[in-house]
Amino acid sequence: MPYLPFAPGDQRPRLGLMALDPARWLEPGTDLAKVLAAKAAVRAAHPDASFAALAGSEAAGAEALCLLADNAATHHPDAYALDGDRLTVRATGAAVDLAPDSEHGLALAGRVLAEDLCLMQTEGNAPHRLTAGSVCFPSRWRLADKLGRPLAAIHTPVPFYEERLEAAVDRFFRHLKPGNGVWRLNWTIHDTPALYEPAAPPPRALTAAEVGQGLYLRVERQTLRRLPETDAVLFTIRTYMTALKDAIETPETAADLAAAVATLPPATLAYKGLEPYREVVLAWCARRAG
Repeated sequence: MPYLPFAPGDQRPRLGLMALDPARWLEPGTDLAKVLAAKAAVRAAHPDASFAALAGSEAAGAEALCLLADNAATHHPDAYALDGDRLTVRATGAAVDLAPDSEHGLALAGRVLAEDLCLMQTEGNAPHRLTAGSVCFPSRWRLADKLGRPLAAIHTPVPFYEERLEAAVDRFFRHLKPGNGVWRLNWTIHDTPALYEPAAPPPRALTAAEVGQGLYLRVERQTLRRLPETDAVLFTIRTYMTALKDAIETPETAADLAAAVATLPPATLAYKGLEPYREVVLAWCARRAG
């Protein structure tokens, strides 16, 4: 688990944005081949659910594909090779052309990158809205429910969004400049290891002793960059899923997780699906912390 993003204290949503090093825009990781195989399985089983785009997003998709391919080959040459207009994944041999005739650029990028990808676009003073998405690993949301909707509507389920985040998010999107990318972390705990989970399964009965193997820490590393030519904003999501026993390996990290879970407001507990597991997670953390 490369990230343990717990911040004990006030657990209401905040932007939590940090400046993005272009060399760290993408994270292929040592598990790239495994992740791409998982994405391919999702696309095969759920083709309409894993990619969708509105008319008019094609130019932004093509620009995103070219920028992502250049970044991948430049900063991750051990994982990718760029030969002219063709990007190849070294571990698998999978390749995509950067000048497609008919396929959306975002769909092609999603085949060779570990990240899920979304495009946000606007016209005039209208709010940014989701115009295309290549999303194989949704965390209890559906692309079809978000496509075409503005930021506020997309984030309706998020507790405290309207009163705490909406104005700041809209302002950030209006003022984001090309070259000034940002990143943030989002975390939750799931009760299955599934990366493709558009809806929450019914909660299970777990004892504190079963928490380590029965629950999973899901961390999303999210980035936002404005595309210089089309002015679209590209949102990337790199998802990491780890059994709790493997993610929380020390007394210190167990104490950090316990403090974070203990301070989550009830609305956030419900949103994250943690309400049924709060007490057993705290009990497990107490044992882990010694």
